[in-house]
Amino acid sequence: MDASNYIPADVKPHDGQFRAGRHYFACRVYYEDTDFSGIVYHAAYLKFMERARSDMLYQLGMDQRAAFEAGDGAYAVADLHIKYIAPARFQDNLLVISGVKRLRKASVEIEQTIIRGNEKIVSAVVQAAFLTPAGRPRRQPEPWTKAFAAVMVEAVDTKPDE
Repeated sequence: MDASNYIPADVKPHDGQFRAGRHYFACRVYYEDTDFSGIVYHAAYLKFMERARSDMLYQLGMDQRAAFEAGDGAYAVADLHIKYIAPARFQDNLLVISGVKRLRKASVEIEQTIIRGNEKIVSAVVQAAFLTPAGRPRRQPEPWTKAFAAVMVEAVDTKPDE
């Protein structure tokens, strides 16, 4: 058997999950995420949040790759507000909590909070615009807006469920 072509059935990528309209995505800080002092580099938080948003869309049944390949379009970050509250460090276990805050015809606004244990370390609001392959705004697919509406929350709780 060629080991390079074999992936055991019980080894799967990590999936987040929805609870009460919020998407929870766990991640660990690896060495590559840190600067020379072992503290997470500021841009690494963007990667953690992007992975969580991508998983959230996947969990909602949105096939971004198929939509792009069909010429429908793709999401792009149009606006981002981020607040760094406390540093994360090498080997910390983090949780990214995401919630749909606002839904428009061609965009979605998502609040995201990164926590370590019960400590909030980063908060952000991301606006993702749905764009044609040429880069022009386009209405989001109707099944996608319905999926977002089904999980929309007033505001993302900045504390984990207890």
